[in-house]
Amino acid sequence: MPSIESSGKIKTKLRGNKPGFLFFKILLQVFGLKGAYGFLYIVCIYYLLFDRSAVDAALSYITKRFPEACFYKKHLHAYRLFISQGKQLIDRYALISGCEKFDFRVSGYEQLVNFAGNSEKGFILLTSHVGNWQIALATLNKIGKTVYLLMRPEDNPAVKDSLHVGIEQGDIKIISPDQYLGGIIEIMNVLNNGHIVSIMGDRSYGVDTLDVLFLGASARFPYSAFAIAASAECPIVVLSAAKVEDRQYAVDFSNALFPVYKGKQQKKEQLQVWLQEFVELIEVFVNQYPYQCFLFYDVWNKKGNQSK
Repeated sequence: MPSIESSGKIKTKLRGNKPGFLFFKILLQVFGLKGAYGFLYIVCIYYLLFDRSAVDAALSYITKRFPEACFYKKHLHAYRLFISQGKQLIDRYALISGCEKFDFRVSGYEQLVNFAGNSEKGFILLTSHVGNWQIALATLNKIGKTVYLLMRPEDNPAVKDSLHVGIEQGDIKIISPDQYLGGIIEIMNVLNNGHIVSIMGDRSYGVDTLDVLFLGASARFPYSAFAIAASAECPIVVLSAAKVEDRQYAVDFSNALFPVYKGKQQKKEQLQVWLQEFVELIEVFVNQYPYQCFLFYDVWNKKGNQSK
């Protein structure tokens, strides 16, 4: 099994501060959801014009998703991507603060319940930087299982306090990959005790990766989730959550993968097949919702640029 130990903290440019979050909090309370959305169009112009690193990170994806777009259209796509991300960040705050209620159209929930109730072992919930997986966790509150998020501590205090990123609440617990062996011992214990481990499947953060095909080009994605599932003999449920209307999300749990090592074939070759299946699901999502891919990381760059 590969190590999932972090190779150290990734140096990133912190975006968002307490005054900024307070500003949008007041907008949300005074003008409602659409009023808060409206100011994003001004804020995102600033990022488009003056935050070169944010634009470059977005263009890594935009160039692959819209290969025929000219210079100006690529930047227009990036602008729309920033607005879409801003709306989903506002949604997260609106939900946790109780300012707004959202409707969740859930697919595959019966499968999730079966996995939770018909096995002594838990399962892996595989997420990615597409859609709003954080807001979709609200749909798990009736399943009766603790969800352990494998995630690094949030570097930005304003984001942590305002959006509750990396904060344990109720049935949501945190496993840090910065601990011994990247938390693999705790992960296996959690799975063996029948709980859920949520792992981000599209950002390597220094762990081992494999080459797969994504949006027509070779890209590198981490495979640790599949190695863990194969060793623990537990299924993987792929989570996607698309914003389809201002107050509505389509949450999908219907795609499940069952990594099991077979025969004498090399383990990495088998892992690559399952990883490709996962990446193809991401590709289907971004083809349908092109402005809900918030990867902001050049997975096609073999040098492993970790800009946020």
